[in-house]
Amino acid sequence: MIFDSDGTTTVVFQENISLPKFLKNLNDGYPKIKNDHIIVNLFSFSKLTSDDVMEFFQLSDTHRKADKSFVLVTDKVSYDEVPDAITVVPTLQEAHDIIEMEEIERDLDL
Repeated sequence: MIFDSDGTTTVVFQENISLPKFLKNLNDGYPKIKNDHIIVNLFSFSKLTSDDVMEFFQLSDTHRKADKSFVLVTDKVSYDEVPDAITVVPTLQEAHDIIEMEEIERDLDL
């Protein structure tokens, strides 16, 4: 598991591993990054479904309740295919943009 921290945001990614193993590693490493906004880069997975993305729901929900952003990045699943409770975008730049927008919303108490 690779954590790439930049200020208050951490990008998480992993090469050549199964989704269940990735989720386990992410949950195990979560205490190290729980105070940051998290971007989970899923580009290393050649096949993903909306059900696979929903595996991140519990961690995403926990993180969002702590007023931090949690964004999944993949072009294999559209944001239309998952509930609004989980944020999915197709590029890393869009993930950073979402975090900026959510920080502004939190600052304005929206």
